[in-house]
Amino acid sequence: MKAIVNIQLKPGVLDPQGKAVHHALGALGFEDVESVRIGKQIVLELRQSDAAKAREEVTRMCEELLANTVIEDYEIEILS
Repeated sequence: MKAIVNIQLKPGVLDPQGKAVHHALGALGFEDVESVRIGKQIVLELRQSDAAKAREEVTRMCEELLANTVIEDYEIEILS
């Protein structure tokens, strides 16, 4: 079973990396980009065959290690 975790900064948290990319895109002539937020994606291969248990386990991973829940939100997608 595969789990995909998308992590992004919470709204209102400054994103200096996103700001730098936005500025660079503008300098390259991409003027239609209004804003950029940088996140990360983690793909996990799990031995678990029960989707509900996999989601519960990955949620614990996010809460304990993968995401800084003070400043980041995360979404989990479980694929069989």
